[in-house]
Amino acid sequence: MDFSLLRNIISRYCAGEENWVDSRTVYIGHKEPPPGAEAYIPQRYPDNRIVSSKYTFWNFIPKNLFEQFRRIANFYFLVIFLVQLIIDTPTSPVTSGLPLFFVITVTAIKQGYEDWLRHKADCSINECPVDVVQQEKVVRTQSHKLRVGDIVMVREDETFPCDLIFLSSSRDDGTCYVTTTSLDGESSHKTYYAVPDTMAFKTEQEVDSLHATIECEQPQPDLYKFVGRINIYKDKEEPVSRTLGAENLLLRGATLKNTQHIYAVAVYTGMETKMALNYQSKSQKRSAVEKSMNAFLIVYLCILISKAVINTVLKYAWQWSPDRDEPWYNHRTENERQRHVVIRAFTDFLAFMVLFNYIIPVSMYVTVEMQKFLGSYFITWDEEMFDEELGLGAQVNTSDLNEELGQVEYVFTDKTGTLTENNMEFIECCVDGNVYIPHAICNGQILSAASSIDMIDSSPGGYRREYEDLFFRALCLCHTVQVKEEETVDGIKRGIHQGRPTSFYISSSPDEVALVEGMKRLGYTYLRLKDNYMEILNKDDEIERFELLHVLNFDSVRRRMSVIVKSISGEYLMFCKGADSSIFPRVVSGKVEQVKAHVEQNAVEGLRTLCVAYRRLSESEYQEACHYLTEAKLALQDREQRLAQAYDVIERDFVLLGATAVEDRLQEKAADTIESLHKAGIKVWVLTGDKMETAAATCYASKLFRRSTQILELTKKRTKEQSLHDVLFELNRTVLRQRSISGLSVDCLDFGLIIDGATLSAVLKPSQEVSGHGNYREIFLEICRNCSAVLCCRMAPLQKAQIVKLIKSSKEHPITLAVGDGANDVSMILEAHVGIGIMGKEGRQAARNSDYAIPKFKHLKKMLLVHGHYYYIRIAELVQYFFYKNVCFIFPQFLYQFFCGFSQQPLYDTAYLTLYNISFTSLPILLYSLVEQHVTIDTLKREPSLYRDIAKNSLLRWPVFLYWTCLGVFDAVIFFFGAYFLFDNTTFTSNGQLMTTNTQMMFGNWTFGTLVFTVLVFTVTLKLALDTRHWTWINHFVIWGSLLFYVIFSLLWGGIIWPFLNYQRMYYVFMQMLSSGPAWLSIILLITVSLLPDVIKKVLCRAICPTATERAQVSEKLLPGSMAEVTPLSFRRSYKGRSTDSPLLHLGAAETLSLRSSSPLPQKLLAHLAEGGGSDLTSLSPYMLRLSGAGFAYYAPGPETPV
Repeated sequence: MDFSLLRNIISRYCAGEENWVDSRTVYIGHKEPPPGAEAYIPQRYPDNRIVSSKYTFWNFIPKNLFEQFRRIANFYFLVIFLVQLIIDTPTSPVTSGLPLFFVITVTAIKQGYEDWLRHKADCSINECPVDVVQQEKVVRTQSHKLRVGDIVMVREDETFPCDLIFLSSSRDDGTCYVTTTSLDGESSHKTYYAVPDTMAFKTEQEVDSLHATIECEQPQPDLYKFVGRINIYKDKEEPVSRTLGAENLLLRGATLKNTQHIYAVAVYTGMETKMALNYQSKSQKRSAVEKSMNAFLIVYLCILISKAVINTVLKYAWQWSPDRDEPWYNHRTENERQRHVVIRAFTDFLAFMVLFNYIIPVSMYVTVEMQKFLGSYFITWDEEMFDEELGLGAQVNTSDLNEELGQVEYVFTDKTGTLTENNMEFIECCVDGNVYIPHAICNGQILSAASSIDMIDSSPGGYRREYEDLFFRALCLCHTVQVKEEETVDGIKRGIHQGRPTSFYISSSPDEVALVEGMKRLGYTYLRLKDNYMEILNKDDEIERFELLHVLNFDSVRRRMSVIVKSISGEYLMFCKGADSSIFPRVVSGKVEQVKAHVEQNAVEGLRTLCVAYRRLSESEYQEACHYLTEAKLALQDREQRLAQAYDVIERDFVLLGATAVEDRLQEKAADTIESLHKAGIKVWVLTGDKMETAAATCYASKLFRRSTQILELTKKRTKEQSLHDVLFELNRTVLRQRSISGLSVDCLDFGLIIDGATLSAVLKPSQEVSGHGNYREIFLEICRNCSAVLCCRMAPLQKAQIVKLIKSSKEHPITLAVGDGANDVSMILEAHVGIGIMGKEGRQAARNSDYAIPKFKHLKKMLLVHGHYYYIRIAELVQYFFYKNVCFIFPQFLYQFFCGFSQQPLYDTAYLTLYNISFTSLPILLYSLVEQHVTIDTLKREPSLYRDIAKNSLLRWPVFLYWTCLGVFDAVIFFFGAYFLFDNTTFTSNGQLMTTNTQMMFGNWTFGTLVFTVLVFTVTLKLALDTRHWTWINHFVIWGSLLFYVIFSLLWGGIIWPFLNYQRMYYVFMQMLSSGPAWLSIILLITVSLLPDVIKKVLCRAICPTATERAQVSEKLLPGSMAEVTPLSFRRSYKGRSTDSPLLHLGAAETLSLRSSSPLPQKLLAHLAEGGGSDLTSLSPYMLRLSGAGFAYYAPGPETPV
């Protein structure tokens, strides 16, 4: 009997064998180790199934019902429905049950459909075909059937189905190239290495004969960390052990590139893969509107309880006299007489709760759900947000936050790939103080690549040929670029030039590709890496070969990389490139000051810079370096730390050769978008890992900072000179002093803050060691509040999320939005109230984890200023309108109790109670909340300041809520007492019926209720019609159709004797009411009186203190379609002097341009400016304006340049 499993369990839980818990043993090919080796302990692992869905077929109904009834409104109506079933209530259980069933059903269908889509996505992934090696053959199976220990064959351009240990490759050197776009957002190629002892296994037969086990750590989510060991058994010898690291682990979701095929063994499967462990469960985000709805709901619940209590008390006060206790028409039963008064009072209280419960609008929730779900399609259908280059439009991953797009106060954006294109272009290089520019222009002619190498600037001293050759060789050798002859991407062959195959470069870093391509344009071409020899073609068309001995890979701590090569002559050379801060301290000679000055100038211009250095090694120095590197690489413990120590010892005593400058261009209209967000009152923060100078230059180019902006620095460099405490308090005094001055002055100084990651860590420490001072968060926040823009550089991904959380949880609780394009932005996207992913070149992880995804940063402008504006306006009106119409609906019922002895008699018929919110008044407000445009799209884009009108949840504040509630109460009083006084004088007819003397209409409680209900339906519907500004045929159809439906329904409901009804109290009531002329007149009069106060209030407000939105509405009416004839508001703010109808256009302090109206150029210019083109002065270049003086200067990186 095998007790291994029992022994394993005992050792795990009793003996405290931590090694077992922290590691797992994988048997390659499911082969047991040979006799005499370690004990074979089979372990159970999950299959390779990925599950992202929430429900199953069996648990959908109970789980969904449980989640829906956790909502307070749904639970409340469930309780009311149960009360109606249990006790004798004045209304039928159908009146509560039917709306509740409708709400629950619609919500369940929506959530079920969304989960069905997730199931489909899971099935498509889990059923992907996978090649597995079994019994010396390749067998095709489905992905979900993979097990830990299976040997998998992956071909080029296929995705890895699970986490695999790389065994062998079709390449002779045992390497493969992988893109990890879906994991970390990097679209560049990475190099992975096979286990040295298994790289010789090239066929299925050889791989299947492998006898080995893998010991590795248990699954953990860190993509860049893996610790393991492989034990290879050969005959009866001791097993050969080799260490395994992250360079041997191929992650699920990555794609094989530039390699024909590989063999690998599965170590982590299914939900234990690193990709699955990095699926952060999104916390449920709730919008400000939803929070306001819940607060209003609590207020109305209190009103409901108050009404029920008041009526219960008044009922027993009214029945205190014996003659009123038991009227002749309503004798109590014996059981009722014997029941205790407290029980009777409680039963009456519940009955009143049921009678008045319609003040809580249950249908509002389903209407809001439908509005969000259907409204989200307007974003995906927006053609202006479709990108032709990517072939993609905007995507909505969650529709619950649509209105939150209209409430954003802070935007946190990444820089590289978000503000910039992440498309590197080599600009220039500085060699020993001299500048080289590819394809430089000399005397109006573009020089060829070979001759442009001699195009240098006028720096004194010239250059030395030796340094020049070493510099260009260094950039051709110090990289991890691979060369590929041809590649087919989406059916298009790359690397084909004029019908002949040519090479192109792929790398893990776009900077490296830009540098190698730049060297090619300067005459030095990197050819290939073959048999460990790197080949380059120099400017004399001679091939040079260097043996690649060691690569000291780049890491974010060292911020540099090096290679050690051996020339044909036997000389050992070490080339190094990296950030200036990591190269300059290790340089012992070279023109450091000249290169440093050039690097700083390039950084100010927004260029990404790298410094290049070299060192000649003697034989003994090379052997010593080899010893350090080999010893560190073979270490089982602390391998990374020992490698870092070895690199630190080897990389020193360099000779500085020069520096490079690479440009990452701004995205199209990025500056315009940021400027529009500023005008909208939104503060923009840039969070980036780049160096301060480069990031600051990008901020100037994107108009985040202006030349008038006073920059405040809170950086490590400054905190070294002063203590953090002193710097913070000094900056705080500066901004507070300016704020006090600006309160007295018209001109307000604009502040911009720059902070780096190291200083931020110190600021965010929970406690400070400075006695007498609390933590610095509040001081830092106070500084930030007074800055129009903030740049955070050298930021780690976690720090980005910390910044967002810090602002989000500040005392103002502002609405935050985070936008980024890479995996390093996911943490801040999930942290912010609204997360937006850019579908750029760094993969789709940010887009998948976001609430919304857009192709380019420029689309953020329309997303917020148009869609967000509309969504908020629409849903705010929807919420307020629902509460208003329900107050109008139920307050007459409350008043009616004073006239019926508090007997819980309903004022309205059961059909009206049930259908009021479902049919009669629901469709108009739903359509309004989908298509209403209070101002046009063009106006919203042209006037970003209109966004300020809806900031801070302005349409759902308590004063606005109270106004709508009071308006509802006023209208309800008009409905009730208007109808009451209409029926004031009544007489009995000969047959005993009651008839009004002034209208000659038969009178009864159902006639009275029907009249009130008719006025109610028409008033609330016409109120919405008065609020509608954007009329379409569907608005007319729904609004007038709803009123027509009510009339037709009432005629049918009261005009036919329905056999399934036990009573027919509404028979002929509606028709005889409409047959009375005075009744018609009364209905019209009551509707007019009800609507009049709201109309007067709006007219007075527009006349006395109009908002910016109302002024824009007036402008639209006055100038329909003729915006080119009148200067828009943005134009008037941008330019001084007279408007464009004047022959003189004032462009600046010292510039006046005389224009004749008959000249075609001024007409084009005026039209261009009127369309908003004047907001960006560079857009005036097509008109070839020549201005003198200093009146105009465009905002661009570097010194201010007169145009």
